Amino acid sequence: MIESQRLYEIRMKQSTIRGEVLQGIEEAMRRGDDEASSIGTRIILPSFFTGGRRYMFNGYQDAMAICKHFGYPDLFFTITCNPNWLEFQQFTKRERIPIADHPDISCRVFHAKLKCLLNDLKEGVFFGPLNAGMYTIEFQKRGLPHAHMLLWLNAESNLQSVEIVDEFICAELPNPQKFPSLYNVVTKYMIHGPCGRLRPSSPCMKDGKCSKFYPKKFVDQTSFDEDGYPIYRRRNMGVTVKINDVDIDNRFVVPYNPLLLMKYQAHINLEFCNKSNVIKYLFKYVNKGPDRVTATVGERYDVGQSSQVVDEIKQYYDCRYLSPSESMWRIFAYDIHQRWPSVQRLTFHLPNQQHVVFDDADISTHVYLRNKDLLTMFMGWMMANRRFPEGRSLTYVEYPGKFVYCLRSREWKPRQRGFSIGRLSFAHPSSGELFYMRMLLNVQRGCTSFRSIRTVNGVTYDTFQEACSAMGFLIDDNEYVSAIKEVAELASAAHLRRLFVMLLLSGSMGRPLLVWEQTWTYLSDDILYRRRHELRYPDLTMSQDELQTFCLLEVERLLQSNGKSLRNYAGMPVPNNSLVSQFSNLMLLRELQYDTVSLTREHDANVSKLNEEQRVVYDKIIDCVSNKKDGFFFVYGFGGTGKTFLYRVLSARLRSEKKIVINVASSGIASLLLPGGKTAHSMFNIPVDLTEDTVCRIKNDSPKAEVFWLADLIIWDEAPMTNKLAFEALDRTLRDIMVSVSDRNKDLPFGGKVVVLGGDFRQVLPVIPKGSRAEIVMASINSSIIWKYCEVLRLTTNMRLATGSEQSTAQELRSFSDWILQIGEGRCGAVVNDKLFVDIPSDLIIPVLENPVEDIDRAILAPIVENVEEINNYIVDLLPGEEKSYLSADSICGSDAYSDVDVDWITVEFLNQIRCSGLPNHLLKLKIGVPIILLRNIDPAGGLCNGTRLVVRDLGTNVIGADIVSGSNVGDKVFITRMNMIPSDTVIPFKFQRRQFPVSLSFAMTINKSQGQTLSTVGLFLRRPVVSHGQLYVALSRVRNRNGLKILLCDEGLVDAAKTENVVFKEVFDKI
Repeated sequence: MIESQRLYEIRMKQSTIRGEVLQGIEEAMRRGDDEASSIGTRIILPSFFTGGRRYMFNGYQDAMAICKHFGYPDLFFTITCNPNWLEFQQFTKRERIPIADHPDISCRVFHAKLKCLLNDLKEGVFFGPLNAGMYTIEFQKRGLPHAHMLLWLNAESNLQSVEIVDEFICAELPNPQKFPSLYNVVTKYMIHGPCGRLRPSSPCMKDGKCSKFYPKKFVDQTSFDEDGYPIYRRRNMGVTVKINDVDIDNRFVVPYNPLLLMKYQAHINLEFCNKSNVIKYLFKYVNKGPDRVTATVGERYDVGQSSQVVDEIKQYYDCRYLSPSESMWRIFAYDIHQRWPSVQRLTFHLPNQQHVVFDDADISTHVYLRNKDLLTMFMGWMMANRRFPEGRSLTYVEYPGKFVYCLRSREWKPRQRGFSIGRLSFAHPSSGELFYMRMLLNVQRGCTSFRSIRTVNGVTYDTFQEACSAMGFLIDDNEYVSAIKEVAELASAAHLRRLFVMLLLSGSMGRPLLVWEQTWTYLSDDILYRRRHELRYPDLTMSQDELQTFCLLEVERLLQSNGKSLRNYAGMPVPNNSLVSQFSNLMLLRELQYDTVSLTREHDANVSKLNEEQRVVYDKIIDCVSNKKDGFFFVYGFGGTGKTFLYRVLSARLRSEKKIVINVASSGIASLLLPGGKTAHSMFNIPVDLTEDTVCRIKNDSPKAEVFWLADLIIWDEAPMTNKLAFEALDRTLRDIMVSVSDRNKDLPFGGKVVVLGGDFRQVLPVIPKGSRAEIVMASINSSIIWKYCEVLRLTTNMRLATGSEQSTAQELRSFSDWILQIGEGRCGAVVNDKLFVDIPSDLIIPVLENPVEDIDRAILAPIVENVEEINNYIVDLLPGEEKSYLSADSICGSDAYSDVDVDWITVEFLNQIRCSGLPNHLLKLKIGVPIILLRNIDPAGGLCNGTRLVVRDLGTNVIGADIVSGSNVGDKVFITRMNMIPSDTVIPFKFQRRQFPVSLSFAMTINKSQGQTLSTVGLFLRRPVVSHGQLYVALSRVRNRNGLKILLCDEGLVDAAKTENVVFKEVFDKI
């Protein structure tokens, strides 16, 4: 009845209270509508009503604001009211009434225990210091309450490793002899079932299977599956409990925290918060509304009649049910939702569009005069920026962290204590200018007027949409038209054509024909001059159609060098077939056009430099190629044994004989070290999503297939870091292509081609997101079904150290080389708590001062992206020169349906904060002269691969000009524009697109990115230990000699400042 009365009161007020924007009231006055009852709208369920859609929506947006500020939550757990708590037992013993029939008692006790739990969590009793948290209360089943909670841990206790997950979460029965009390509690509250075959009639069973997926499998160690779901450790240790005459083991244990469970004696399910399900958690649990069914019976309306009014109060009232416990919780005025720190909801509006609430009986003139000079929260922010200089460096969202809004005086004042997170009210994209203003408010600082919000780089635009476009927030092909015109003032038409081809290859243009039609005159600017020069006919004239045709031929040539054609792009014009036939397979022509004379000289000069081991490998491979024999080899050697030098000699020998050699590598950087090298994925068209039956996307009648059909040798460097499924996909593809030559080829590895893989299994293995040790090892090439056909050729002489500085003695070089090998094979160091720690010599360690980053003068390598970004941002801030910021345009891909999330509730700023591997950040800060690295392949034939390093020379509005400084195209000037990128990272439960420059700063790089390079000086930054097999070995083996290596150890968790953890999977060496 209480809720009914509240709804009735809201409905009655709806009959007298109306709402309208100020401008609408002013327009009513001009029309002569004096009665306020004739303007505005009504019949809504306000956001302050607990459980309504607006209430739930605001709760979700507050949660997302906390996510934006602190990142993804770390832990999710549910605590259920226990009807057997001592307090309940005392009451029921005295009153002899089930506790479920006394919701007042159950709610009071659960609320008291929840307060105690929150105090414990905030004081760091169970999980250390917390940054934030939130919970919601639900009432289901017997009506007793339970709470769902999300926690954000402090960075020091963040769940970044399996070991920390094991420290907080357990899914095993404790030893009953050592921990009898814990054993009793776990077996009493944390056992699921029995179900499955042990009890098919269990309520959790659906279609013969447990809906909660019990029993789980026995697992010796915690790991994560490919979607990031935790697979908790459940060892088969023989500990059981008998329930319903069934022996239950660890497979039925619900994950829990021992300390938490012992103190609160209830069912408390604790889970690692899988990032791919953060949004689903927020929707399904933390901000879940009441269970309800809506049925609508309405009149039929003909076209032209007024639409049916949506009565939100009636919808809610008709479908709502309150249990006794929920009713008592509401009567006691206990919080159903709570979050900390607090979230300040920031309202905003267009000029004269502030919302005004008034009574039916009011006169519109009085309403207008009463509100026209009244400051809103938003207008107060602009007024405060005029008064307080310290606030002008803050955005509207950042303001509540430093200022507090006084509702009574309607003004912002400097905050004296506390902290709050700002959150802009939601605006749907269909709201037009209001939506665009909201996008600007996320980045504009110190605004003092509506005009200043629309001002970008000193230019004031007429609309907020135009200002958003100038900021790069909107996805529009006009951006590329502007980029090409911008480059036309800086570079030749050849650069423009290459830029246009990059855009085609990246698939960024929504309507490439539209861009072509508006820019082809710029792209063809040099065609007439070139034709006059080629034909030695200075008076030659060409029609517009002829200019277009020859320009299209140049574009086609560039596309074909990358294995593409204009025919691959719908709507694009295609030049005359007779002209295109001049280079029908440009890829093949490029492989056959090498200078045989210079290659012969190069080969003759270098073949004599091969050491004995290299010569054996060289002769074996040349013998297979020369005698048309099949061969599958793996050149196995640690860093510095001259594998790349060997590949160059082999390539020079065969290409000088007009034979075709395909050089690829697993990474972009490594591919640039090979003559004519490309990344394996781009050369072989290997799909991103690999399965056991994947094939490469190459048609048998394609130009690329012709190249493979004629290829004499395929070299694939850094093979161990690629998933075995990629090699198996290439094997299936080549067998299919080569079967046209001989049926025998379908039974030969790689279709009978001579294939040489190379690498070092001490280095980084395939990256398996959240993969276990066994999964990573099983993904390696030496665990493949085709490995049995492979012959391993070993190189053991370290040529890299032999070219060290003259001051280094042979003994020092040998000692340094042996030390690196011992680290790579896990043969040195001591095991502590199942972790291998190695001692770092004191002469290699940089002493840690106040700021660790300042202690590195040549920082290059770090284990994880976060460390790399920390170094890059620090160094770029030190450099002189004007800094230019580029912001991305992010949007949800609308082609897919998402059952777990309402994508309309996901804000643009949430997309902006997402960081994924291989994806540039939303905010990119650059200066002239800084080094950058490409994050994707945009023109492999032109040397622009994932991992290519460049130096910035020009920072335009829509383009970045840069010089290539690595690979075979060193010195080439290129222009890069923003491109569309859709991350393949499965931690995001929906597909979204980011349009940004595909680059990042590269003062420092990850250890994985450095693999394949030889560097003279390496600074290794270890704020945290390495995280995967081979990382420490790769980092240490990049240098030519000991003098070029320095290490900064600043892991506060280490007891010994001269030790660091080394991760080595020794079992990967067993199959070599």
